[in-house]
Amino acid sequence: MALGKGRLGELPRADVLFISTPDDVVAETAESLAALPGVLARVVLHTSGALSSDALAPMRARGYGVGSMHPLVAVSDAETGAESLRRAFYCVEGDAAALRAARRVVRDLGGRSFSIGARDKALYHASALMTAGHTVALFDIAAGLLARCGLSQSEARRVLLPLLRSAVENLSRQTPERALTGTFARADAETVRKHLAALREEGDTEALLTYALLGGRSLRLAARRGDADAARLKEIARLLAEALGVE
Repeated sequence: MALGKGRLGELPRADVLFISTPDDVVAETAESLAALPGVLARVVLHTSGALSSDALAPMRARGYGVGSMHPLVAVSDAETGAESLRRAFYCVEGDAAALRAARRVVRDLGGRSFSIGARDKALYHASALMTAGHTVALFDIAAGLLARCGLSQSEARRVLLPLLRSAVENLSRQTPERALTGTFARADAETVRKHLAALREEGDTEALLTYALLGGRSLRLAARRGDADAARLKEIARLLAEALGVE
């Protein structure tokens, strides 16, 4: 049930009240709800990934059990998004009563829950954003590079999606260092040199810096894996530092 700020007084009594507004107005909404007479619910949960239950402090002061319940799902449209909320993982935190209520809702959805401390919500959400949102951004860069080879944007996406799925499948079965494949896993220094030269020639600074930054992480994964040539890994590290302008 969605209501404008001026109609909050029309909310019916419920066991659990969800606040699913944009992050920037969660605290404001909590203040408005806390100012209403009577008791709206036993528990109030917001669905922000970045904010903790402390954003609902005015309602906590009124005696409500408060918490947060955030689904680890990438929702890009309402229809498929609603279905994806079932059987998802949920991060829950807050007061004891709020945690119990949130976990019941998650079970009813066929999902699984885990808890973190309130102070860790921003770090948790950064992790979630990098997993989903930043992966989409990285894919867009990669598809753009492939499109410059003569494919259309739609063809580039279609060609690269199975590759992305195979990487996710590898991650579902192995640790990141074992799931790593390709140039950095093999410590192919000459190939890295060619990649960097091609990106410089294209004049795509964003793609070059992204390649070099993520290449540094891939390099550490390859080193952790322990089967790549140390001298070639060192040479790759030098090439990446040069691309990033690091001495």
